[in-house]
Amino acid sequence: MELRRSVLLLVFAVSSFLLWEAWLKRQTAEPAQGRTAATSPAPAAADNAAIPSLRTDVVSELPAGPAAAKAVGASGMEPVAQEFRLVNADVEVVISSQGGSIVRSVLLDQSSSQYDGGKVVLMDSRGATRYEAQTGVIGSAGVPTHLTPFRLVGSAAGGKSLTLTAESGGLRVTKIYTLAEAGHQVGLTHRIENTGATAAEPNIYFQLVRTDIAAPGESEFYQTFTGPAIYTQAGKFEKISFNDIAKGRRDFTAQANDGWLAMVQHYFVSAWVPSNADSRTFYTRTVSPGLYSAGFYQPTGVLAPGAQVEHASVLYTGPQVQEVLADLAPGLDLVVDYSWLTFLAKPIYWLLKTLYGFVSNWGWSIVLLTVLIKLLLYPLSAAGYKSMARMKEVTPRMMALRERYANDKAKLNQAVMELYKNEKINPLGGCLPVVVQIPVFLALYWVLLASVEMRNAPWMLWIVDLSEPDPYFILPVVMAVTMYLQTFLNPPPPDPLQAKVMKFMPLIFSAFFFFFPAGLVLYWLVNNVLSIAQQWFVMRRMGVAVQVGN
Repeated sequence: MELRRSVLLLVFAVSSFLLWEAWLKRQTAEPAQGRTAATSPAPAAADNAAIPSLRTDVVSELPAGPAAAKAVGASGMEPVAQEFRLVNADVEVVISSQGGSIVRSVLLDQSSSQYDGGKVVLMDSRGATRYEAQTGVIGSAGVPTHLTPFRLVGSAAGGKSLTLTAESGGLRVTKIYTLAEAGHQVGLTHRIENTGATAAEPNIYFQLVRTDIAAPGESEFYQTFTGPAIYTQAGKFEKISFNDIAKGRRDFTAQANDGWLAMVQHYFVSAWVPSNADSRTFYTRTVSPGLYSAGFYQPTGVLAPGAQVEHASVLYTGPQVQEVLADLAPGLDLVVDYSWLTFLAKPIYWLLKTLYGFVSNWGWSIVLLTVLIKLLLYPLSAAGYKSMARMKEVTPRMMALRERYANDKAKLNQAVMELYKNEKINPLGGCLPVVVQIPVFLALYWVLLASVEMRNAPWMLWIVDLSEPDPYFILPVVMAVTMYLQTFLNPPPPDPLQAKVMKFMPLIFSAFFFFFPAGLVLYWLVNNVLSIAQQWFVMRRMGVAVQVGN
């Protein structure tokens, strides 16, 4: 009976977790194209709601739809936007003269068969997944925005620096992009000069624009968060789903004197990080059906005629490497989303990375981590195994009681409880270890699922990528065998139907793991093998016989 409760509890917990994942996927990945105009606010209305302190005519200059984002020259012909490239050892960014926006970023250190060229394309304005980083100035009519044509005024040899400028509405805006020799940080300095005859008080804005289409290679069987996120000291880490943006929900911290803005997807992130402590206002908007923007704007102060001001910022566009992100900005490493189990997943990740420092292989790090976790939890596990061993020992007597009181459930329950009392068996003894291990399993699930270090990381032989399912399904099959062997160590359910269900349970569980990352299956397999060894050891010490095949 207690075995049944324990197993059903584990099945319920894992099944609930998987159903929750599927529900979240449906909620966050719902295509915007199917929504009606009533649920997607018009751009002007969204602008007014998101940025209440700015005039309507100025707000209308903020993100427009793709068709409106083309400037028309005096001749009536649409000018062809030029593209400029900055390249270092790790990233290539493409900057368009249309607004001086970053319209493409290629991660040269991240291989992927899902993209032409074999490298991960994070930002892109050419494919189905439109994804750009835009900046501009607002505050009065006609000033340079991300829709304004910019011209090249300078570039450094080696493709590490680029200077673009545009002048309109009494302001000259110069954008200076820089790249280091390596890394994924794009430096951006805005120089804003008042060329008019009267004082100006512009605001500078930064935004990330993205469609709600999942990136290539996303799994259909497990889902990670894709969408904007902001961080402030007041609100901490706040995720914003595309679905909430489409519905006009703005349940996030809008005003702060610190913080950053990011666009998150599995393994990768782009983030605007200003280099000052000035006030900033965060906003989200529906640009067009299926296309969303999230951003913030900052005041630059009053500029007298002829005066200028500089504003420094960094755009990170690359993998979610926690150490790099933590050094760049407070809380930026939280984009590596471990869900509500962050408090437990963080130390597990630290331990996993520490082990990697010794063995230089993420697969063996997972094996060692599993061994350490099993040793740490052994006192609880041993108590559970002892309880199950006692249950297995008295199973024949329980079966006899079941036959004796087949027609009287009340007397059967009374007799069973009396048996527990006489044999000093804790009915919950086999349940507690399972309950304790569930959060550990879920935390490790998130660590292995969200950590970019697992991506393209080989273990040995046929496992060449721990973030992908086993290509030959060897690990899930072996795991199913170990689960089947475990059934012989546990006391059999008294009900014949339940006993048959228990025999099929390994097959049901292994079906889930056929589509899970190999790293997660490896953990579960090693955990099963160690559990079998520990349980067999405890049962041998207690003198309980183990018979395989009955």
